Amino acid sequence: MFGLLSHNAPSIRLVGPRVILRPLQRQDEKQWAEIREVSRSFLERWEPKWPSDATSPAAFRRRLKRFSAEWRDGTTYSFLIFNRSDDRLCGGITLSNIRRRVAQSGSVGYWVGAPYARKGVMSEAVQLLLNFSFDTLGLHRIEAAGLPSNGPSRGLLEKSGFVQEGLARKFLRIDGMWQDHVCYAILRTDPRPVVPMYD
Repeated sequence: MFGLLSHNAPSIRLVGPRVILRPLQRQDEKQWAEIREVSRSFLERWEPKWPSDATSPAAFRRRLKRFSAEWRDGTTYSFLIFNRSDDRLCGGITLSNIRRRVAQSGSVGYWVGAPYARKGVMSEAVQLLLNFSFDTLGLHRIEAAGLPSNGPSRGLLEKSGFVQEGLARKFLRIDGMWQDHVCYAILRTDPRPVVPMYD
């Protein structure tokens, strides 16, 4: 199944009660650019420094090409998050840095558009991604990291079943600066909220 998934990314859909996760597609360009631009000031402080053309068609094409290649290689699975009720794009979530052999682990990162923040969208998306990571890909451990000052993101991880494991000094370059991050992880055997997946 793992090999099949990596060659059929556009057909993969993770469907929950309120949201749908699916890979980035060409037709998403307009919605992606709009939600990223309207959320620029909300997102920039939590993300790597935005390039000057961050929401341009060229930036979208670069992202689509990179995500497609990484999906085929089985190293990264990037999803967009859509509301089931109106098919509006809410954000994105990515399982990256997948390590096989003795590790069987990966890292999760996510972003949500400003209009959808603190509305439960990401809580459901995280659980759907964990179901996919553990049940479909057979991974053992999923890691995440958040800025110490990002209380909402850290609260989301803790509510989702992640356990705080420590502090990584100057871990990632965020908003143009190397910044400390609080490290979290969840194991396949750890308790977590149950979110049903639908066909």
